[in-house]
Amino acid sequence: MSEIRPILDKAVAGERITLEEGVALMKSRDLIAIGQAANAVTQRMHPEPYRTYNIDRNINYTNICTAVCDFCAFYRSPKSDEGWVLERDELLQKIDETVALGGDQILLQGGLHHEFKLEWYEQLCRDIKERFPEVNIHGFSPPELHHFTKMNGISIEEVLKRLKVAGLGSIPGGGAEILVDRVRDAMTRGKVDSNDWLNVMRVWHQMGGRSSATMMYGHVETLEERVEHLERVRQLQDETGGFTAFISWTFQPDNTPLADIQPTGSYEYLKVQAISRLYLDNIENIQSSWVTQGLKIGQLALLYGANDMGSLMIEENVVAEAGTVHFLTLDQIRDSISELGFLPRQRNVYYELMDESHEQQAIQANRNWVNRRNAEQQTPLVQLSS
Repeated sequence: MSEIRPILDKAVAGERITLEEGVALMKSRDLIAIGQAANAVTQRMHPEPYRTYNIDRNINYTNICTAVCDFCAFYRSPKSDEGWVLERDELLQKIDETVALGGDQILLQGGLHHEFKLEWYEQLCRDIKERFPEVNIHGFSPPELHHFTKMNGISIEEVLKRLKVAGLGSIPGGGAEILVDRVRDAMTRGKVDSNDWLNVMRVWHQMGGRSSATMMYGHVETLEERVEHLERVRQLQDETGGFTAFISWTFQPDNTPLADIQPTGSYEYLKVQAISRLYLDNIENIQSSWVTQGLKIGQLALLYGANDMGSLMIEENVVAEAGTVHFLTLDQIRDSISELGFLPRQRNVYYELMDESHEQQAIQANRNWVNRRNAEQQTPLVQLSS
């Protein structure tokens, strides 16, 4: 503890910690001290009496992907007979259900399709915005956007400008994994490298856009490479200020070519999240990952650097393909916040609070939805695995 106390005190005081100090924290086993420091930083950055959550839906428009990622159980190659593209009517119906449950956003992501040109994605955005003008399209992670440049022979600037005109509102931070090319080369083939991932975000931010940043760890990376990832995100945020939030989660090895890797447990998850709060002094929001960790650890994350419980996630397919099943109702998310002494508040992608009347309507709509689903299935919708 004595060797990391000066680092923790420095971070709590609002001073920037170095890459070497971040590595020292990663190597430390003092979870409690690191968590307490992260919580102190969170309280300083977020003295408000509430903690937030969002209502959205992760809609995957295709599982066909030209990239080969050893950590992914979701994708199918272009030659696979298990590949699919979501019908447009079904996709719009999913958004309609999301809006009915109080959602104001969809998370739109898919594989790197081998045939679709940019016009296909522009039309997808236009179809969504024509039917649901109030819904934010949080769509197309950097690997997809970089893939569009190659498929169309145009710059990332042109890709982003055209999609923004078509209705793209913000960009998710997916596909970052670890922003170190040694790691990426060991796990993926045919996917965006670290610099290009960062440049997609840089260009979007320079256009006035906002996005999230992520990290998936617990596979082939070293502790030093985890901190290098945080450093690269922090540097870009210094440059652009465009990241709204940071979300980290542990690699889910089941049903992947890396299934022999021992899953990373909750201890390491809480420690890494706490360190990310200490290290990323220029990113305002840290999001819990209850989708991979379950209700109780997701709740505990609010005491280890997170100020947001993330999304209700009406639908999630990618993590589920790896065998992780954590379903929460809106009431459970809200209760997990209330039990810690905070007010639960719904927010949008920009972390602005939703109108309270909208929030109350969403609460009732979700209760009705859960009751209907439970009655139809004759078994509880909610399955918890902490």
